[in-house]
Amino acid sequence: MTAEKEEKSKVRGSLYEATRTLLLAAIGAASLAQDELSAFMDRLVERGEMAEADARKLVREVMERREKIERERRQQEQKASGTVPITRADIEALAARIAELSRQIEELKKASEK
Repeated sequence: MTAEKEEKSKVRGSLYEATRTLLLAAIGAASLAQDELSAFMDRLVERGEMAEADARKLVREVMERREKIERERRQQEQKASGTVPITRADIEALAARIAELSRQIEELKKASEK
């Protein structure tokens, strides 16, 4: 790889990390804002300034929008990183498979030594 390509790759990686950090911070802020919104809606309902059904609807809409943004962020992150998401279950299944294959190799070694 040429020095120019390496530099572009580093810049792209730095930009990716900065964007990722910014998005995670925004999501954290949105989560806090959602909690604040819920508390605010509860106070309005208690004071009779807003119907409970309307408050629940508004909070639900905000939650749905936040979840949509989070899904879109994950999709963009996956596209940007060029990776496929791996779950903990995937990792555990692979670890179990590796352990099984290791056991089989050891058995074959012992059998070939006899």
